[in-house]
Amino acid sequence: MQQVVRFPEPIAGLAVRHVREKWSDEDYWAFCMANRDLRIERTAEGEIVIIPPAGGESDHRNTKVISQLDRWAETDGTGQAFGSSVQFFLPDGSGRSPDAAWVSNESLSPLTKQQRKKFLRLSPEFVVEVLSPSDNLKEAKAKMESWIANGVQLAWLIDGDAETVYVYRKGQPVRTRRHIRELAGDGPVAGFSLNLVPIWAGL
Repeated sequence: MQQVVRFPEPIAGLAVRHVREKWSDEDYWAFCMANRDLRIERTAEGEIVIIPPAGGESDHRNTKVISQLDRWAETDGTGQAFGSSVQFFLPDGSGRSPDAAWVSNESLSPLTKQQRKKFLRLSPEFVVEVLSPSDNLKEAKAKMESWIANGVQLAWLIDGDAETVYVYRKGQPVRTRRHIRELAGDGPVAGFSLNLVPIWAGL
């Protein structure tokens, strides 16, 4: 009989890593469903990571990114935009949730309707991460490298307080853009342009 670990109280503060034998995808899904109020990720090594909730300003910035990406995706029609609640099972075995992502219809098409209801077993073509007060910049950059290593074609790391965007592309050095008002996408999201003014403004 399957037993699901459930935390008795909400967890706050720093990320908590729960280490045990590596769970199957089914066990991990059951654990996440039993703890729906938590934002949970899984590392390639099988660690379960509990992510603290976003503060007001970082969530506001996330919303600005997601809303712009979704509007563009609706107009473009070649793929779908996702927010921070989605999770992707990546080739290295990790389960990761970016703050925003875009996936082409071509990548989604092999998945059945039932598979689309659970965590998506694919690498998004484009992801955006927005730094929150609990994030460590070094760890955030390592996560961006992991996205690229797992097949993401373009990734942006946004530091709203520093008005800086780190641009990651496969096979290319990281490009740092500071104090710009707009950032144009390329590759999988050619035609998308992110207005950074409201993101820099924050709350």
